[in-house]
Amino acid sequence: MQHIINSALRRKCSLFSKPAIYFIMGTANVKGKEPLVLLEQALLGGISLFQLREKGPFALKGDALRRFALECKKLCNTHRVPFIVNDDVELACMIGADGVHVGQEDLDCASVRSRIGEGKIIGVSVHSMEEAKIAVKEGADYLGVGPVYETQSKHDAKAPAGVNRIMEISQLFSEIPVVGIGGITPDNARAVWKAGAAGVAVISALAEAKDIAMQINKFKASSERRR
Repeated sequence: MQHIINSALRRKCSLFSKPAIYFIMGTANVKGKEPLVLLEQALLGGISLFQLREKGPFALKGDALRRFALECKKLCNTHRVPFIVNDDVELACMIGADGVHVGQEDLDCASVRSRIGEGKIIGVSVHSMEEAKIAVKEGADYLGVGPVYETQSKHDAKAPAGVNRIMEISQLFSEIPVVGIGGITPDNARAVWKAGAAGVAVISALAEAKDIAMQINKFKASSERRR
């Protein structure tokens, strides 16, 4: 058992060992496309992690959500990409997701850990140094910091904070991967990488891209120019 736990922890530590492209998507983010087709295109294009964030008035629920989540997980498993569920700990446990991402209004990190176990990934959205300190103390595996730029993907998004908060948090907690989120595109991503982000989380920039593989390559190129 200890060997299994240690292997899982090593896998978690390597998630952001290289600049990561973290795709977040729900059915509401897909316009004129089939969600599973879009996800597979992103996986083939080289995303590092995928988070299912099914929110909004027309969001899938119940059995429909479970079936969709299982299909997303199957695709991620095929391409060996971690599958993260936003907020819904019960769903994540039910389908055996690789981890859970929670916000400040969701369950606290310690409570999530007690339910999903040590081998799973927990990400926490933070908007201040104080929130980051609490998340790290409670055992978060990575921190989502933002919104960096103005975003239309979340109707309740806070005011953009720029890259300074990423810089402050990544410098204080150098052992915890920091992921920038909010309005990030290949054109403005360089500043996010330069501030110390280990990854960029994107929704619209991929969901609405005409050529997803090309867009992912642009994000990767922006990380190579960060120094």
